[in-house]
Amino acid sequence: MKRRRFLTGCAACAGAAGIGMTGKPAWLGAAQGVNAAGGSAGKVKIRVLYALHKEKQDRPDWPNVGYDFRPVMDRIDKELAARLPNFEFTRSLSTGPDETKKIVADDKNIDGYLVYQMNCWNQVAQTAATTGKPVLYADHQYSGSGGFLVYSAGFLRSGAKNVGFVASERIEDLIDAARAFEQAKAAGAGFDFAAATAAVRRGRTAGKGDLSVRTDRMAPLSGAETVRRMKASRILAFRGADAAPASTMMEIPVQPVVFAELNAAWAAADKDKARAIADRWIKNAAVVEGVSRAEIENSAAMYLAEKAMLEKYGANAITINCLGGFYSGQIHAYPCLGFFELLNEGLVGACECDVRSTATMVALTTLSGGRPGYISDPVMETSKRRIIYAHCVSSNKVFGPKGSANPYEILTHSEDRQGASVRSRVPAGYMTTTAEILPDAKEILLHQAKAVGNDPDDRACRTKIVAEPVGDFEKLFREWDRWGWHRVTFYGDLKKPVYELADAIGWKVTEEA
Repeated sequence: MKRRRFLTGCAACAGAAGIGMTGKPAWLGAAQGVNAAGGSAGKVKIRVLYALHKEKQDRPDWPNVGYDFRPVMDRIDKELAARLPNFEFTRSLSTGPDETKKIVADDKNIDGYLVYQMNCWNQVAQTAATTGKPVLYADHQYSGSGGFLVYSAGFLRSGAKNVGFVASERIEDLIDAARAFEQAKAAGAGFDFAAATAAVRRGRTAGKGDLSVRTDRMAPLSGAETVRRMKASRILAFRGADAAPASTMMEIPVQPVVFAELNAAWAAADKDKARAIADRWIKNAAVVEGVSRAEIENSAAMYLAEKAMLEKYGANAITINCLGGFYSGQIHAYPCLGFFELLNEGLVGACECDVRSTATMVALTTLSGGRPGYISDPVMETSKRRIIYAHCVSSNKVFGPKGSANPYEILTHSEDRQGASVRSRVPAGYMTTTAEILPDAKEILLHQAKAVGNDPDDRACRTKIVAEPVGDFEKLFREWDRWGWHRVTFYGDLKKPVYELADAIGWKVTEEA
């Protein structure tokens, strides 16, 4: 089956809702009619737990509001039954720990659990793992990937031998990993299910491709000069109605500001200037789809508000709790297109009031001589040996304000299909450097990857940079629980300059691949 037909949905966020099942395929009826305490003798009895809010998504989240999981779950169930005839599968849906506890309480004769992370942060695998039975944990990509990466890293760090995972959209990889349930049943207590599934995963991970890259001349600053300029920078952090005290992060001053100031600047923005900016954005876009002219002008007014705030506070970086502000009515335009413009100018516009990632952007934009950082929610794919960096904001001048521009599209924000955001179709063939900071540990996380293309999949965030990591692909699964989901990607080989910067501020570098 083609990938798009098999996986028509993916990605992630948070919450709880009802549980139920509709549209049950006829072939599943017999299996669902069997009580978990009974069943066919000799068969491997597996409960499939789908971790999600609702069968049809009723809220903004990966993959998107209105997304129907039922056809996806039906296809997965059908493939499992057809390819694993010695197994007996029972489907259940769960929003989180409480429902999962009730489901597993009576599973006396269940041999194990296949937990599919359909939305990001619904904690189901953790409860299944406490049963001591083998748990195969799977990512429905562009749908549950955030929780999957964070929670899988937690399982790896805990050393849990009964939890294995699969991070592939290729159904054969899931099937091969699931066969370890047979081994576990035959071996009994003490079987290392995690090791068995890891061996399958490593064996089915694609081999390394051609990691040679295109020439990319860059003149990074010294560590000492970068630190000097970081201290002279300032981050504005828009969070809510109450401003927190000013602070510093990685030598960079951070100034919290209330939403009301930003909203007032948006309301006062020059309408003629906003129209002219909207004209330019529309003219230069390869595609404008699903977004009205009025909404683009609204975004242009937000850009002017962002600029006004930067000038007022003498700052060069701004980060906004965009969804919180928009959904609460404290701001009235998404900041995405404004961030796009700031990044193209050599300034910093950063998502979700993520101050750590914003400081990472300020530091490495300075270090690289002006190249924009790209905050993303990464997704891992073993069948192609790829990492996909996904978000709804990106520059289209990845080599800096004076560099070449790549095509971009103006689309709605993906999760809620509202506002205006950007899909940037970045160039392939170049080395990228991805980083994140952990201030309390005085640590910089780093990995590198060759950009190999863009994924236009409609699920999850709009921009999706596809890259092949340099180094140990398996190692990339291990740090998400400590560092969180976000990473910041830059075009260029910044590995040596990052080490020099770390030396200049007395920090250490951790290479996650």
